[in-house]
Amino acid sequence: MSQNLWTHIRTVSDFPKAGIEFYDISPLLNQHLNQLIDALIDALPSDILAATDALVAVESRGFVLASLLAARLDKGLILIRKTGKLPPPVHRESYGLEYGSDTLEISCDLDPANVLLVDDVLATGGTLVAADKLCKAAGLTALGSLVLLDLTELHGDLGLKYWCVLSK
Repeated sequence: MSQNLWTHIRTVSDFPKAGIEFYDISPLLNQHLNQLIDALIDALPSDILAATDALVAVESRGFVLASLLAARLDKGLILIRKTGKLPPPVHRESYGLEYGSDTLEISCDLDPANVLLVDDVLATGGTLVAADKLCKAAGLTALGSLVLLDLTELHGDLGLKYWCVLSK
């Protein structure tokens, strides 16, 4: 089922910078939303699903995936945002991207919980590693990460547990 999802992901060359391939999941969201959510859930071990209190959405396309999953699974939702988007106090973590650097933030006012990080694409791994550090700083226990697409050639061992629906 999940391999069929590839046919609904559009590849855009040289976006957002020359040499980068952007994977546009908009057609997938538009036409196959239930199939996508089913595939994300199927990618996770049942013990991880059972132990998860909340999903942590990584800005920005992770917001879409995590909110849909949280609603379907009846779990909480926590946001990791880019700098300046959350009210203080926040924990902050900078990281490297395939094409630059960025900074993410998470609220300091969270109750301890077992969480699952959710993002759309795993490229170099910088975003997930930063998100994992933010969870620790906020007193959350990250059980692992879930991504739609894993670009395996762009990263090595991240030192994190993660599950994916599609890999390239």
